[in-house]
Amino acid sequence: MTEEVTFEENLEQLEQIVVDLESGDLSLDAALARYEEGVKRLRGCHEALAQAERKIEILAGVRADGTVIAEPFDEAEASLEEKQAARAQRRSSGATDSDSDIDESPRLF
Repeated sequence: MTEEVTFEENLEQLEQIVVDLESGDLSLDAALARYEEGVKRLRGCHEALAQAERKIEILAGVRADGTVIAEPFDEAEASLEEKQAARAQRRSSGATDSDSDIDESPRLF
């Protein structure tokens, strides 16, 4: 059974590996072993970040009743131009499913 390692644990270990390698006190075999461990930890960090990125939702607006309008974050599906256009649209008009759901009154709460 493998134990799930958190992003923070991988990052902390990776930082220690860098310190160990930069010290120059390791033998060649020990340095190679630490390097291999570092690559494994780095891969774990990248996987955790990719998983977190898939969970992110983009805030698209707020309905009149206060509920958030969100859309899934999917970096891979849109081109750079499409992302820029969508971001510009959200900034200028607040992309929504239905304009009647938005409270456009000039109050904070």
